[in-house]
Amino acid sequence: MKTSNTLWAGLCAVVLLFSHCTAPEKKEDKTNIQKRIAMNKLVKDHHSYSAPNESRVKHLSWNAEVNFETRIITATATFDLINADDAKEVIFDVKDLSNYQITVDGKESAFQLGEDNNLLGRSLTIPIQPESKQVSISYETSPEAGALLWVDGEKPFLFSQSQAILARTWIPCMDSPGVRYTYDATVKVRKDLLALMSAENPLEKNDTGVYSFKMDQPIPSYLLALAVGDVEYRAIGDRTGVYAVPEMIEAAHYEFQEMDEMLVEAEKLYGKYVWDQYDVLVLPAAFPFGGMENPRLTFATPTIIAGDRSLTSLIAHELAHSWSGNLVTNSTWDDFWLNEGFTVYFEMRIMEAVYGREYSEMLALLSQQGLISENEEILGGDNPEDTELKLSLEGRSPDDGMTAIAYDKGYFFLRLMEEKLGRERFDKFLKEYFTAHSFQVMDTERFIDYLMANLLSEEEAAELDIKAWIYGKGLPTNMPKIDSDKMVKVDALAASMADNSDVSTLPWNDWKYQEKVRFLSQLPEGLKAPFMAKLDATFDISNIGNNEVLFEWLEQSIYRDYDTAFPRAEEFLVSVGRRKFLTPLYKAFKETGRVDLAKEIYTKARPNYHSVAIETMDELLK
Repeated sequence: MKTSNTLWAGLCAVVLLFSHCTAPEKKEDKTNIQKRIAMNKLVKDHHSYSAPNESRVKHLSWNAEVNFETRIITATATFDLINADDAKEVIFDVKDLSNYQITVDGKESAFQLGEDNNLLGRSLTIPIQPESKQVSISYETSPEAGALLWVDGEKPFLFSQSQAILARTWIPCMDSPGVRYTYDATVKVRKDLLALMSAENPLEKNDTGVYSFKMDQPIPSYLLALAVGDVEYRAIGDRTGVYAVPEMIEAAHYEFQEMDEMLVEAEKLYGKYVWDQYDVLVLPAAFPFGGMENPRLTFATPTIIAGDRSLTSLIAHELAHSWSGNLVTNSTWDDFWLNEGFTVYFEMRIMEAVYGREYSEMLALLSQQGLISENEEILGGDNPEDTELKLSLEGRSPDDGMTAIAYDKGYFFLRLMEEKLGRERFDKFLKEYFTAHSFQVMDTERFIDYLMANLLSEEEAAELDIKAWIYGKGLPTNMPKIDSDKMVKVDALAASMADNSDVSTLPWNDWKYQEKVRFLSQLPEGLKAPFMAKLDATFDISNIGNNEVLFEWLEQSIYRDYDTAFPRAEEFLVSVGRRKFLTPLYKAFKETGRVDLAKEIYTKARPNYHSVAIETMDELLK
């Protein structure tokens, strides 16, 4: 469709880190447009070789065949381009891809691969003209592609994990969160398996093994996702549902019954859900994270299936990403807190709306407990500046910024503003923020400008001490206080425990999982194996079905020398690949002088872990 607004058309033709151009409702004066162009050109993503100010992708068509025997994807990626008037080349990020065949507008093209970098991979530079419309890249992935995990079995499973910069290991792309594009795909798989992507998905297998996908909303490369497995679908609401392997589908369907209610409450808070469908795919236990917010299809760990719907805050978190992260995205990984801090805040508001304030406050207290601990650890390490919300990760892995700082320091900063300014005023600001920046990117400095222009006075900013929160090391002194009567009682009980305590009087079976986790974490240091044995004999904690409680129990068991629980810890580490659980448990073994045991367990477990987890554990146990 043509538009008479030539000024806006000119703006869209300039390759910005903004990735979605729609005609504005109000005509914007030329000075403001030029300021916005200049501002975005200043934002350089040092984790990508791409040069989106010269040539930028606007659409991807991906045609692929998945081979489980060779563990290779053979594919052709065809990109529609938007070029600057003086464009001479288009640059993609690639890592461990091979057998390139490249055309530009249908004609065979030369190309150049840059020097291989262990972190970033290589640049793939293709010469173009300003009028070039399309680049097509045929290639093969490596069996060791960092984003992909191939799970063996009679019915094998494949899943991707593209965040932060692993999309380049299975699709050549502009692998920066600041570059957004739409896509369609055709994927051929084994006929007994179903293929799914972060797109409009099939609901059941067909008899051809060929599946088509469409994502009409522009997304960054880290939200590209693929999964292939023997999975079934169950609807939950008109816009929600769950995929899982047959033996887990009923349990997953039961566990996620409140998804539809969460979606309704989220829309009440911050506006319409724009991705049409919200489904969850339960992955094999080797998935390295709790969840991944792939648009339309959240990838989730099976460790949140507890049988009692107690761990569904993770679903609230990934759902919240549909606004904070997927709709308004951090420009670079240095601005990661703009994704995760907002998402934790939104998650807490969803949990409060669905389960009540007391429940969400218990979650907030556990978050604060973890934040304080991780903040102290980072301050005592080699990079104390990583406790700042605005990160500086040049030359380092973006994963280094995926700490409680981005998530929970970011959350408490936003919560502080809500408490000081009032919820009604803050909610109005956030709803307008998401609407005004839909399908756009945001960096910390532009967010501060927007904050000052639309919410805070200079006096309020000074009182909140926003610079200390964003650019200061550690945790500011005006950290919000959490009010949880239940946790106060749990803390008192934990503090009263002694070797001769009668643990049978504890209300363990009446507690929510947050209370159980808090109790275990707050036990006096002097309590060792005999006390842990008494707790285990009374409540059979080593066999509990809630993995958050089990993890805390196993970590405490290691530090308190309760070696009866070590076989259960080994079983857990071998069967679960969630990095949140792995790192502390291996670290606990290492810090208590059991590094040989840790390495022995890791040798068994490592073949089942995703590369994201392997990288962390290799470094920890080297």
